[in-house]
Amino acid sequence: MKDLICDEFQYVVGDLLIRHHSILDVLSKLSESTCRVNRAIVKSVTECGCISIEAEKLQIPEQVQSFEELKDHLDNHLRGKICTNCEEVIMNELGKLLFYTAALCNTLDINMYDVFINEYNKASTLGVFNLR
Repeated sequence: MKDLICDEFQYVVGDLLIRHHSILDVLSKLSESTCRVNRAIVKSVTECGCISIEAEKLQIPEQVQSFEELKDHLDNHLRGKICTNCEEVIMNELGKLLFYTAALCNTLDINMYDVFINEYNKASTLGVFNLR
């Protein structure tokens, strides 16, 4: 049942993708979409200012003994909260990224839900041994 929305989304993308049907077009649009997501986040920092980035070398205390303790010392370097406008722009760009990911799956005759489930199973089975 849960795979229906993913399958339906992939089916709709297949119906809508006319202009960029070639694998070369799909790959370039997927790459462009990734860049646009990155750009939207950067603009949230540089133009809007709703978030800022404060990055520095990660300092892990020597007494950290476990993965759980390590997670307490991690930082995503983001400060602030994305405003409604920036969130809308980023969500729009992420949607396009998902669209072209589904298009790539269609072009290669790969079920997007299967990709999702495969990655989920690896992450949940391997746990900390699947760190990225």
